[in-house]
Amino acid sequence: MALQSERPLDSTDWNILRELQQDARLSSNELGRRVGLSAPAAAERIRKLEAAGVITGYSAQIDPAKIGMPLLALIYLHCDHGSCLLRTSKLEEFPEVLELHKLSGSHCAVLKVAFASMQHLETFNHRLSAHGALVVNLITSSVLSQRIIDWEQFDTNFELPDYPGWSKQD
Repeated sequence: MALQSERPLDSTDWNILRELQQDARLSSNELGRRVGLSAPAAAERIRKLEAAGVITGYSAQIDPAKIGMPLLALIYLHCDHGSCLLRTSKLEEFPEVLELHKLSGSHCAVLKVAFASMQHLETFNHRLSAHGALVVNLITSSVLSQRIIDWEQFDTNFELPDYPGWSKQD
């Protein structure tokens, strides 16, 4: 990924991104110390990463179970014609939704949703099913929920292998 100036991210940028993903509350002083920059230089790098859209925001991560919503589910939705959830409803009508992703394929959306109980899940499903068919999967455990993006060494220049009879233009 490149900055707006099309300058690729350097090792210092990646070090900053790794540190901020682990703890976004680091002061410029502490961040600078960890990545080998002065506090003003670290703050300027952060400002440039924000301006380029690499850093898109900062937030507190909350455990839904600790606030009374211990059940999590992934719900795949196939909207009925004319009743698309994204066009006929407001997100405020579904406060249980933690994430909503539009999809290609047989379902139009997948929602990550938190519930207080199985009855809450049933009530939610009844409201959501007004938009179309649902496939509900309860999340039994999360092996990886917030991965740190660390692609400094990742090669994004993919080359297609040569196969007899295949053209790279196809």
